[in-house]
Amino acid sequence: MALSGPEVEKQVPEEPQPGREQQSWWCLVSFLCVYGFMAQMRPGESFITPYLLGPDKNFTQTQVTNEITPVLSYSNLAVLVPIFLLTDYLCYKPVLLLQALSYVSVWLLLLFGSTVLHMQFMEFFFGITMAARIAYSSYIFSLVPPARYQRMASYSRASVLLGVFTSSVLGQLLVTMGRVPFSTLNYISLAFLTFSLVLALFLKRPKRSLFFNRGAPVRAGAAPSELDQMNPGQAQAAGAKPGWPPAAWRDSTFVRMLGELGRLVQQPQLRLWSLWWVFNSAGYYLIVYYVHILWKVVNPTTDTTRVYNGGADAASTLLGALTSFAAGFVKIRWALWARLVIAVVTLLQAGLVFLMYKTDNIWLCYVAFVLFRGSYQFLVPIATFQIAASLSQELRALVFGINTFLATVLKTIITLIVSDKRGLGLPVHSQFLIYFVYFLLLFAAYFLAAVLPLPPAQELVSPVQEKVTQDGAPLPAPEDRVLAV
Repeated sequence: MALSGPEVEKQVPEEPQPGREQQSWWCLVSFLCVYGFMAQMRPGESFITPYLLGPDKNFTQTQVTNEITPVLSYSNLAVLVPIFLLTDYLCYKPVLLLQALSYVSVWLLLLFGSTVLHMQFMEFFFGITMAARIAYSSYIFSLVPPARYQRMASYSRASVLLGVFTSSVLGQLLVTMGRVPFSTLNYISLAFLTFSLVLALFLKRPKRSLFFNRGAPVRAGAAPSELDQMNPGQAQAAGAKPGWPPAAWRDSTFVRMLGELGRLVQQPQLRLWSLWWVFNSAGYYLIVYYVHILWKVVNPTTDTTRVYNGGADAASTLLGALTSFAAGFVKIRWALWARLVIAVVTLLQAGLVFLMYKTDNIWLCYVAFVLFRGSYQFLVPIATFQIAASLSQELRALVFGINTFLATVLKTIITLIVSDKRGLGLPVHSQFLIYFVYFLLLFAAYFLAAVLPLPPAQELVSPVQEKVTQDGAPLPAPEDRVLAV
C-alpha cells in the first residue's frame, strides 16, 4: 500500500538526502573520524611503565605501584561528575579541547618530569582524559539526526579502535625492529597528540545538548525525547506550583529523568546489567592499570627490543573488537540466561587473572591478558543494549553515567585499600591474587543468582513499546526481541 500526504512527509527525514546536506554530513563524519583516530595515536603508551622503571626515569617498582599509579583512580573519580555535567553544559567541544590539552600535558610531564610528584600530576591529567571520553562518544549525536545515529556510532567507534590498534602496532615495531628508545617513542606520541589538539580546534560546536541546552533550535530530523512524549504536560503543571524547588528546576529534563529512574530500577534485567557494569568494570580497569607493572616483574629484561607490551595491547584491542562484533550475532533469551552467561564469563576472567598471577612465562601472561580483555569486551555491547533497551536517549546517558561513577568509586576504594601506600601497599603480584578472589566472588554471586529458583525476568522494552502494550496492541514475541547490536 503506497503512502501519501502527511505520512510521506513524516518519513522524509529518516533517510539521508542527496545534495549539499549529504555532502556536509560526510565531511563532518570524515573529520570526526580522523580526529578520533589521531587522538589514539600514542605509541609510547604501552611502554610507559618500563620507561618509568628504566634508566630514563629510574623510579622504583614500589614508587610506581603504590605512589604513582593509584593517583589515576583518584583523579578519575574527582573529575568524573564535573566533566560529565560540563560536557553537556558547554556543548562538548570545550571538553574535547580539555582532553586534548590534558594528553599533551601527560606526555610533557613524562618527558620532562623527574620526581614522584611530577608523575602523580601526570596520572592526574590521565584521569581527566579518561573522564572526558564521554565528550567524544556523545558529541556526534548532537549534530546529526536520529536516522544517522547507528551509522555514526559505528564509524566513530571503528576509528577509535583502529587508532588504538595502529598506535600499539607502530609502537611495537619501532621498539623491536627500529630499536627506538622509549624516550623517542614519547616524543613521537607528543607530536601526534599536538596535531590532534590542532584538529580539535576546528571541530564544530553544537548548539544543543541533552540536558542543559534543550531550548536551542532542533536540527531537522531530530525527534523530541521519549520522556517528553510520555509526559507532555508535566512541565507546565509543575511550573504552576509555588515553593521549592524553583519551577525552572522542576521543569528541567534532568530532574524529571531522576524521577523516572526511580521507576526503572524496579526492572530486574536493568538492575542485573547495571550491577555487572559496576562490579566487572571496576575489576577490569584495575587489571588494565596494573598489568604493565606485572609484565615488568615477570619479564625484568633490560633489553627494550624484547618488551612486547605494544603487541599485547594490539592483540587485545583486535580481539576485543572481534568479540564485540560477535556479540551482535548472539541470539538467546537474555531474560532467562543472562545470569548464567555472566557467571561463565566471570569464571573465565577469574581463571585468567589467576594465570597472570601464577605464571612466570611472559607469553602466557600476555595471552591471559588478551583473552581477559576480549571476554570483557564481549559482554560490553550486550550490557549496553540490555540497559539501553528500555530507556530514552537522555536516560541512557544518565544511567551509563551513574554506572560509570559507581564503578569508579568502587575501583578507587579497592585501590586505596590494596594498592596505595597509605593502605596495604601490596606488591603487584599480591594485588593480582586479590583481584582473582574478587572475580571469584563475583562468579559465586552470579552463579547462585542463576541456579536459585527465581522467576524469570521480563524482557526489557522501551517506554514507547510499553505504551503500545497498554493501548492493546500486541508486542513481538520475546524471541523476536533478541540482542541486535
